[in-house]
Amino acid sequence: MGKAMIIGAGGVASVAVHKCCQNPEVFEEILIASRTKSKCDALKEKLDGGRTKIQTAAIDADDVPALTALIRDFQPDVVLNLALPYQDLHIMDACLAAGVHYVDTANYEPEDTAKFEYSWQWAYADRFREAGLTAILGSGFDPGVTGVFSAYAMKHEFDEINYIDILDCNGGDHGYPFATNFNPEINIREVSAKGSYWENGAWVETEPMEIKRVYDFAEVGQKDMYLLHHEELESLAKNIKGIKRIRFFMTFGESYLTHLRCLENVGMTSIEPIDFEGHKIIPLQFLKAVLPDPASLGPRTKGKTNIGCIFRGKKDGKDKNYYLYNVCDHEKCYAEVGSQAVAYTTGVPAMIGAMMVMTGKWRRPGVFNVEEFDPDPFMDALNAWGLPWQESHNPVLVD
Repeated sequence: MGKAMIIGAGGVASVAVHKCCQNPEVFEEILIASRTKSKCDALKEKLDGGRTKIQTAAIDADDVPALTALIRDFQPDVVLNLALPYQDLHIMDACLAAGVHYVDTANYEPEDTAKFEYSWQWAYADRFREAGLTAILGSGFDPGVTGVFSAYAMKHEFDEINYIDILDCNGGDHGYPFATNFNPEINIREVSAKGSYWENGAWVETEPMEIKRVYDFAEVGQKDMYLLHHEELESLAKNIKGIKRIRFFMTFGESYLTHLRCLENVGMTSIEPIDFEGHKIIPLQFLKAVLPDPASLGPRTKGKTNIGCIFRGKKDGKDKNYYLYNVCDHEKCYAEVGSQAVAYTTGVPAMIGAMMVMTGKWRRPGVFNVEEFDPDPFMDALNAWGLPWQESHNPVLVD
């Protein structure tokens, strides 16, 4: 079928590369490119010998001319961006310069401000449209699958959707007193920021972790969950018609929150540079260096994740509730691809998003979020590639 270039070599990229190699009919050839070439080479060594040909390269994704040259040299059908969110715009610039389609999993945020929103990337819409190129934003799980779930619910279950609650539960236990399941810098910035939700056409801002609910998750059990700001609220508010309110909740254990509060209180989560023995350091980046690498959690993590969306709306004039979710087992993920479920639930949809573009099922000039395309082929692919979805027509609602 074709060629894909994958930028990044962390936990999510590792899963996506494994999945590409399981799917050689579509991914005949891949190039793994990262600042640290040894990580790319390690992935190649692990997976070489199958039908997917693997190349590797060293690249600084912030060096647009060098990245453009690498893309032109490899001539992929799509670039799958699994680097840091800070690098999204530079990678989009390189894709435009090289004339290649673009897919990512997380929206842009400036490195010096803990603020993430789609406005910077949506601003590229005219340039991608004029170039005849497709850019798909947020093809992970949340954002990503949660958007596809919303489009599927709108297409098959509702005439209008009025309320969406996105519930992200990680019931896994890695045995450490404190560790993050993905990049610590991004994770801590996200959970220590103010929360917000969309209601009646406007944002309602909350203090960090101010709103707490308890929910009994299928195959996981009862967990505390907290309202956070999350980027898909922004795109779903724009793209799902009839919406009155969208909220995002994520589960956290008391130990995690206690450690996080202590680290915040002593200034370790700050992104403001400080002077330390003649050097400028950013406390959060130093903290990242001393915390366990998320990639090391795989063999230690037991339990399951449960991520999904509860929808409330109308069908044929009647009120209706509907819940779409996926349950993923940490140990099974590790046995299959050597990564825990948090990386797996992002890496599989990343591969599927690239596949949607390469097969032409999702291809339209411009910049789009996943819910703007036909959800059915993506939903079929989730079942085929390791993230089968479940549904309930009588869910317990969140108050």
